[in-house]
Amino acid sequence: MPISLKHKDARVVFTPSGKRGYFPVGTPVLQAAQTLGVDIDSVCGGRGLCGRCQVVQATGNFSKHKINSKAQNITPLSETEKVYAERPNKSLAEGRRLSCAVQILGDCVIDVPADSQVHQQIIRKEADAFDIEIIPPVQLHYVEVWQPNMHDPSGDLRRLREAMEREWQLTDLRFGHGMLLSLQRELREGDWKVTVAVDYLGQVIAVYPGFRESLCGLAVDVGSTTVAAHLCNLRT
Repeated sequence: MPISLKHKDARVVFTPSGKRGYFPVGTPVLQAAQTLGVDIDSVCGGRGLCGRCQVVQATGNFSKHKINSKAQNITPLSETEKVYAERPNKSLAEGRRLSCAVQILGDCVIDVPADSQVHQQIIRKEADAFDIEIIPPVQLHYVEVWQPNMHDPSGDLRRLREAMEREWQLTDLRFGHGMLLSLQRELREGDWKVTVAVDYLGQVIAVYPGFRESLCGLAVDVGSTTVAAHLCNLRT
């Protein structure tokens, strides 16, 4: 915990965590919170863009903390906060401040609302158990394709279609141009044993030589300030 005996240092208490410390006048509230390890969200690097670091100053005399938290003990509404509040679909509720844009001027008590905390409180309740059938958008099908010979010299695509219908009862499958270019190589590399990936629309998206059971997908969340990608096992 930062502790200083300098007269100009201000005492700051964060609730509900109760973490506290002394900081020089002019220190941003977000910086003080991060120094103390307060659970507060911020994904834009303190640039006033995401709005997730909102806090509320509690004013009054707090004998428990030995602090008289006055409204003038933090800086007034900044230009950054005014610009943020004017952005579409953004707002600052009455009394709320962006902790990255407000500075400490004196002793104060700062409350971090639940929606500004990284790890929000978990409400415990009785769990319900359900049987869930997993139906991934892409499924794998292992087939053994009959090899061509002098008596039946049909093409690779036709033979693969017949194998999928014969072994998996799948008909009317669609193959893209890129799949046709690589099909001959995949069949021969797998000694006419391949694993076919088919999506829920009946589009063949991949043909793998031999047997393959791993099936992965990428879940991508494109946000206003960040992009998150998660590699998922589509079979589980």
